[in-house]
Formats: sequence, C-alpha cells, structure tokens
Amino acid sequence: MRIPAHSVCTAIRDDIVAGVYERGSRLTEEVLARRYGVSRVPVREALRTLEAEGFVVTRRHAGACVAEPTEQEAADLLEMRTLLEPLGAARAAQRRTEAHLKVLRGLVRLGQERARRGSSEDLRSLGGWFHETLAQASGSTSLTSMLTQLRHKIAWMYTVEAPVGPMESWTEHGAIVDAVARGDAERARALTALHAERATGAHRLRFSPATERVRTSQHAVNMPGPRH
Repeated sequence: MRIPAHSVCTAIRDDIVAGVYERGSRLTEEVLARRYGVSRVPVREALRTLEAEGFVVTRRHAGACVAEPTEQEAADLLEMRTLLEPLGAARAAQRRTEAHLKVLRGLVRLGQERARRGSSEDLRSLGGWFHETLAQASGSTSLTSMLTQLRHKIAWMYTVEAPVGPMESWTEHGAIVDAVARGDAERARALTALHAERATGAHRLRFSPATERVRTSQHAVNMPGPRH
C-alpha cells in the first residue's frame, strides 16, 4: 500500500512541532522512510512541502534540515496572526453557513463548561478547534490554509500560558460568534483583533537551542500507535 505524501508530511510536521527533531538537525530521506514505514518517494515530496511551509531548509553539503527561526521571525508570526484572524472573522460574518454557526456555538458552550471546571488541557484543544472552524467559515481556502500554517508554526515556537480568566476568554469567543451570526463583519473583526492581541501576551518562546534534545520515540504512519 502506497502511503500518500500528505500523510507523511503531516507526521513529520507533527514531530517537528512536538520537538522530536532538534532545530537545525538533518532530515535524511533514508532515516525518515525507515522511521515512518514508507518509501523514500513520499518522504522526498513531504520535505519539499515542509520547506515551502518554512519548517525545513535545504543546506549545501547537508541536505534537508529542520529550520532555525529567529526570535524576530517568531514575533512576526504572532503579528501576522493578529492581522489575519480578524480578517477571517469578518469574512466569516459574510459567508458562514448554519453548520459553521452550530459548531461554533457548540464549542463556546463546551469551552465555558470546561472553563468553570478548570480543565486547561481541554480548553487548549477547544480553542484550537474554535479558531480552525472560524477560519473555515471565512469561505476562503487560501486564508484558512495560511491560518492553519500559522497555528502549526506558533505551536512549534511557543508555549502558551493558561489564561488568568478562562471564562473571560470564552465570553470573548461567544461575542465573536454572535457578531458572525448577525453578519456584522466590522464588529467580528474588531472583537477578534482584541482577542488575538490579548492572547499574544500569553505566548513564550518554547526552547533554548542549548537545551534541545532529539527524542527517540518510534512513529509509523501506516501502523496504529500513539501520536505525538
């Protein structure tokens, strides 16, 4: 069975984001193919995609390596998100479907419930699903793709501190959904811009290069097993 390149790409990207591969480390096709249980062809295609996304760089005499973003590049990602997420919310107010609204409202209810319980891990996942759904509601494949890449990169470079007032955060989510439901693009944009600006302050750079280590867990995309 031929494993699609996009599945291999997802697996390698997930491991880069999880810190399995140290920034600057080499990514050889032979080793990756053996690790993920695939041939070198989909690995080669996956590395090209990851290079276009900024997770991988090709170096002379070394080949493919994990990228080493600077602090400025990391800061630029947060700034880009504060610009693009409000645009996505404004577009969602104009293009959302009833299905999008149903999912968004359901996530807000769950988020508020988990916030009352203090379930921080659940809140992180729910927050990610909320913003992914909001981006999809924009009706723009390009914008959704850009925001997805931003989320992956930000998760790679930053840890996020739990918000001091999680209920307040989910109240903001609810207000955004209300504006989207009413078709009020400018209010959806303004509320999302404020929410994104507040969230930026909770981000801390994840790793110091001197302390990073490669983890050695096994991970095959064509076999059941734990994900990183």
